[in-house]
Amino acid sequence: MRILVVEDEKKLASFIKRGLKEKGYAVDVAADGDSGLFQAREVPYDLIVLDIMLPGKDGLYICRQLRKLKLGTPILMLTARDDVEDKISGLDAGADDYLTKPFVFAEFLARIRALIRRNTDAASPVLKVADLQLNQITRKVTRGDREIELTSTEFALLEYLMLNAGQVVTRTMISEHVWNDDFDSFSNVINVYVNYLRKKIDADFDHKLIHSVRGAGYVLKES
Repeated sequence: MRILVVEDEKKLASFIKRGLKEKGYAVDVAADGDSGLFQAREVPYDLIVLDIMLPGKDGLYICRQLRKLKLGTPILMLTARDDVEDKISGLDAGADDYLTKPFVFAEFLARIRALIRRNTDAASPVLKVADLQLNQITRKVTRGDREIELTSTEFALLEYLMLNAGQVVTRTMISEHVWNDDFDSFSNVINVYVNYLRKKIDADFDHKLIHSVRGAGYVLKES
């Protein structure tokens, strides 16, 4: 899952980015309203964390503009003021949730997971394809009765494939959702990580789940 954090407080932005990356998310940061609005329009993020008070265009303006463009990406609004009117303004502008700074990071993560699940129509945090299971909260992955250890990037890639089970995902789609804007899309990194997953998910099983689609990309499916 790829997240955009629009936050001008450098320490807080760095803290959020580090914490999200440790949980396997790909994260981009914008430090002002203009660059935040540009990135949100140009990149298909899975979620946007948006501060209200920003240099240039503020968070409320950005939120309204994105909703005018019919962008349905979940937006978690941040503010330093615990004011009911601010919360109402944020929600009326089109935000999906609201969090007051300072916040407990565990609650921040829980709200992000809830918004992403809501947006992907996943009522349960446990994704299942055949005998493969992935728990988005505990980050536990099993196939059959075997637990599978994955790196953060492997987990993020498998999660994206499972969220799109049965559908072909292209290299571009994978790079946009699993890696951040520093990723070199012309490298063979995606192929390398797909092969890593195959060794862990499919190699010891007769029934293969990860399939290449010639000239298109990859699909994770039961048959």
